[in-house]
Amino acid sequence: MPDGASLRHRGLLYRALNPVWARDPYSGEGARRHGGRFNAKGVSALYTSLSIMTAVREANQVGTLQPTTLVSYEADIEPVFDATDPAGLAAYGLTPSALAADDWRIAMRDKGIAPTQTLAARLIGEGFAGVLVRSFARGAAVSDLNLVLWRWGDTRPARLVLNDTEGRLR
Repeated sequence: MPDGASLRHRGLLYRALNPVWARDPYSGEGARRHGGRFNAKGVSALYTSLSIMTAVREANQVGTLQPTTLVSYEADIEPVFDATDPAGLAAYGLTPSALAADDWRIAMRDKGIAPTQTLAARLIGEGFAGVLVRSFARGAAVSDLNLVLWRWGDTRPARLVLNDTEGRLR
């Protein structure tokens, strides 16, 4: 792992789910089926955010606000690759603008994999549980951050626990 590129995230994470997946808030199935900026098709991922509004923006990137189920998790996850650090990205041959490129879906369609998905595959292979990255959703500020997870469970080092003490999603 490059120096300075690894961190530990402890605290709340938020996710705005399509109601289709609301009964399984730990599912990375939608991302696995369709692929995402930081996961190739066939790779499960949970796209979470460090703020509620970032999660809502992420879930509603096309058109107007659609029905959404908002959840929060208590997280204690490491190692996390810090993709907000330009030096850490440079060690992988990428720049912040390469992460922000909006043509990743075209690359996935035409080449089978996008550069951001190639980065994710490398990070997964190196044992990272996830990647901290700025949000590229419309209206997001540089300070709006996402934590994309490839490994999660109920124990450390990738502990993710849903906040649902009332059992509302059961």
